[in-house]
Amino acid sequence: MNRLSFTKLEKKTVIKSITKEVEFDDFLNIRSANDTLRLASTKPIPKMLFSELWHEGEICILFADTNIGKSILSVQIADSISRGQAVRGFRLEAEQQVVLYFDFEMSIKQFEKRYSNNYAQHYDFDNRFLRIDINSDCTSFDDFEKTLFNSIEKAIVIYNAKILIIDNLTWLKTETTESAKEALPLMKQLKELKVKYGLSLLILAHTPKRSPYNPIGINDMAGSKHLANFADSIFAIGKSHKDGSLRYIKQIKARDTDVVFDSDNILLCEISKPHNFLGFEFTGFGNERDHLRLPSSDEGDQTEILITELRNSEPSISKYEIAKRLRINQMKVKRVLDKVPPAENNTKTTTNTTNIANTPMGC
Repeated sequence: MNRLSFTKLEKKTVIKSITKEVEFDDFLNIRSANDTLRLASTKPIPKMLFSELWHEGEICILFADTNIGKSILSVQIADSISRGQAVRGFRLEAEQQVVLYFDFEMSIKQFEKRYSNNYAQHYDFDNRFLRIDINSDCTSFDDFEKTLFNSIEKAIVIYNAKILIIDNLTWLKTETTESAKEALPLMKQLKELKVKYGLSLLILAHTPKRSPYNPIGINDMAGSKHLANFADSIFAIGKSHKDGSLRYIKQIKARDTDVVFDSDNILLCEISKPHNFLGFEFTGFGNERDHLRLPSSDEGDQTEILITELRNSEPSISKYEIAKRLRINQMKVKRVLDKVPPAENNTKTTTNTTNIANTPMGC
């Protein structure tokens, strides 16, 4: 077995050189802690892009269930940064700049409907807001993922952009990102882009079926463990069960700041469209427990329904994973599944209704 070893002379040389930066190899930087602090002091302090929820230089993930308002909020954030004006109730420290918004969800008519008054009197976005979608007239790719990432990188270079918003994560892979196998290489690719071009990325992700009785947590995000390890910051949107029009924003993970907007200090918002811009309107702060569904006499029946729906929608899911998502005892899951037969002729569903690997995309 080969082992790295030093002679006495080599050890002395290493010890003498500790006080200065050493040329070690092309992959690792080795410097003293004091030199690290001195170097860090020459770098700019990361500025807020969306209050404490997202800072410059971060890979940030925003996740929520379907039809909760992820895209609405992300367009509003993009509009804010491109104008250099904060969303009311939130903070923006960065200067006005180009934002690349990769919209893999809405058609151009759906986009128009949200940002117009009944398809007329269009909202006037700043020209620094660049919306990017996939050209439906192009032929299919042999390697969808590689072509997509190459196109994203090309757009970054052409527009010298530092801010990217991707709606949503599942479009970046031909397979579901709920598995560690798919999530890990995907996040590595995004991290490489971030480091190479000094980017700030906001990536939208979805939430698998979860219990409405429990606070939102990291385990509620699809592909949670591996995605979370690569993300610098994470926040989520929840729907209030007190008022169907009310949404709340909760901070899940932070590196450049303390977690400010936790369960005891959520941000409350309403989705409104006073004229030609659909957006979140900040209304105040609250406590998450006040907006969760309250237990009732039929709570047991509701839990059984959630367990059964999860198993039917994802036939390969384990009892442990169901218990983890719904935050209940694994024996409870076993008792329910033992008395409920599996649904016949059921196939696994994913967020995308179409297999994007077989969809004509790209030139």
